[in-house]
Amino acid sequence: MNAWIWAPALLPLGFGLLNAVSWRVPRPASKGRRRISALIPARNEEATLRRCVEALLAEDVDEVIVCDDHSTDGTAQVLEALCADTRVKGIKGRPLPSGWVGKPHACAQLGEAATGDILLFVDADTVLLPGGISRILGGLADADLLSVFPRQQTETLGEKLILPMLHLTYVSWFPLALVRRSRNPKFVAANGQVLAVTRAAYARTGGFFSVVQEVVDDMAMVRHAKTSGEKVDFIDGTEIASCRMYSSGAEAWAGFSKNLFEGIGGSIPLLMAVVAIYLACFVLPWVALAWFPAAGAVGVLANVLLRVLISVKFRQSWTAILLHPVSIALFVGIALNSWRWSSLGQIRWRDRVYVSRAARGPR
Repeated sequence: MNAWIWAPALLPLGFGLLNAVSWRVPRPASKGRRRISALIPARNEEATLRRCVEALLAEDVDEVIVCDDHSTDGTAQVLEALCADTRVKGIKGRPLPSGWVGKPHACAQLGEAATGDILLFVDADTVLLPGGISRILGGLADADLLSVFPRQQTETLGEKLILPMLHLTYVSWFPLALVRRSRNPKFVAANGQVLAVTRAAYARTGGFFSVVQEVVDDMAMVRHAKTSGEKVDFIDGTEIASCRMYSSGAEAWAGFSKNLFEGIGGSIPLLMAVVAIYLACFVLPWVALAWFPAAGAVGVLANVLLRVLISVKFRQSWTAILLHPVSIALFVGIALNSWRWSSLGQIRWRDRVYVSRAARGPR
């Protein structure tokens, strides 16, 4: 029954179902005598910084250090008020060296200032949920470095169409348990909104100083740690933290364009393969409905079931289910735009310009 139409859609559904039951949510663990440093890079985060810091202070952390990375808004004033709590410390970021990327540079400075046995890097737009620290500690019970995928909050239509593509990408292509169980650095997934690492592992790998030129620093950090022999893990953080990554569809488009091509290593053949796979799995069945209704319906049903699974498990908007082909079209557009940005040799983000992999050449 024209299996070429519906069979590709079954692959991501199969991995999605597998990951739905096997993607680890660690059990809570006690802190013990370990000292926890919560570290926040902040560039123009006056709207979000207070909530982020206050959520951390409500948890069992020993210090919260914020690096003001040359903000031009009211971040410095917000930080000064937060420092009334003796557990909060603000540091002023050093000038960004040529060829370095802002966030890993700020995180590297935070790592230098931290005194904890566990370094917990948290984006300023991310809020830890009650009990989040204990679950992170549970994840570190058998890992040296832990990346957490928080609950993603969306409000505008553009966000609701684009952000769930993160979930679709994470769960659809390989068993996420292999991030922890396999030593192969090809099996890597990461999210830098919440990243925890032991002090010992951070020192052994060089920490963020090892990835200061990487636009997609979270993937680079985890891959480097895994290559160095550290135990890494990537966990479902729906009950650990929440984040509104972007404030509009346009900002989401720009943010994903910054990351996508760089995140797959700047490979044009790989990008074309990714686009072809997404079209075959997630668009072909819908197009085929007009000519092969039975085969198309099977593929469409597989797509819908996967999107329902993502919406329920990760508490995402149902809009992306109803407008699934539009989401995929946006993903393809972002992929091509990401390649365009990289091919120009420069990537612009938050009033800074970074050199792309294409411009840096072979490493």
